[in-house]
Amino acid sequence: MAAVSLTFRAVDEPQPGEAWRARFAELWPAYSGWYLRDGDAARPSYREARVMLQRHMPELVGAWERMVELAGGGDLAARFLSMYDPPPLVPGCSQAVYARAGAPVLVRNYDFDPLRFDAVVLATTLTGRRVLGTSDCMWGLLDGLNDAGLAVSLTFGGDRRAGRGFAIPIVVRYLLETCASVPDAEAALARLPVQAPYNLTLLDRAGRRQTLFVGPGEAPHPARVVAATNHQASVSWTQYARATRTVERQRCLLALLDDPGVDEASFVGAFLRAPLRSVDYAGAFGTLYTAVLRPADGSVEYRWPSLTWRQALDDFDEGIRTVALAGVCESASTAM
Repeated sequence: MAAVSLTFRAVDEPQPGEAWRARFAELWPAYSGWYLRDGDAARPSYREARVMLQRHMPELVGAWERMVELAGGGDLAARFLSMYDPPPLVPGCSQAVYARAGAPVLVRNYDFDPLRFDAVVLATTLTGRRVLGTSDCMWGLLDGLNDAGLAVSLTFGGDRRAGRGFAIPIVVRYLLETCASVPDAEAALARLPVQAPYNLTLLDRAGRRQTLFVGPGEAPHPARVVAATNHQASVSWTQYARATRTVERQRCLLALLDDPGVDEASFVGAFLRAPLRSVDYAGAFGTLYTAVLRPADGSVEYRWPSLTWRQALDDFDEGIRTVALAGVCESASTAM
């Protein structure tokens, strides 16, 4: 089997600047092709994108305008960077909160196509709040935490429904920029239009934790447990569920959480092994990293079987790590 590796970069840039401009130049050809995959008419106009961002996420408008300027001021880049109604994102992922002893931690695996991944860990201060997280769509976040002690992580909800709304990475960014606690985040989500079904797991420094199911045209509703894979209350997309083993992975998480003999180290270690860890990179469903988010001390540990890379809000390690992921398992990818 062919080897698969990724080069991760950690970038500390409080406000968008030259590092962001260079990253845009590198990633834009691939992102613009993805954004226009259904044709230009399928995407919102500049006016609609701007109005929706101003209406629902006014705190982010200044950072968006700065990035549009750095990107050259083009209409297409501005629409893309608003992250309003792009093509839906269909990542895999498993996540859960371990809270048996000591400070609770949010642990997650991100499962996706390694060729469509920013592979950037960002430390920013876009709105005056220090935020650390994993980049997607150049400034959205797949997971992360802030200096108020809130941590957030996403998984796809396993349903092909889509509506007019924001892509989930900008929603995660918005929560971390504007919210200090789980109740704050729940209130914000109740008023944000979300494009497609996703599961958001929240944890704050006070130990409050919640997994919320969100989706187009519906109010967020809480899950029974603080563990999520790639379905919500039930499986609705059977083909995707079988391909990603979402039910098997959730059962694994629940068994770990129910086992009194599983300590934090064992719980985290399980994310580095099957069934939680996947090597289906050919099927666009391989585990790209494991993240251990610790809102109590403002740190995130990025883990792979052969490497741990710790980052913290007050001790950020800029640099590069090249990670050998695994061999490739042949599998057909799933389209939304």
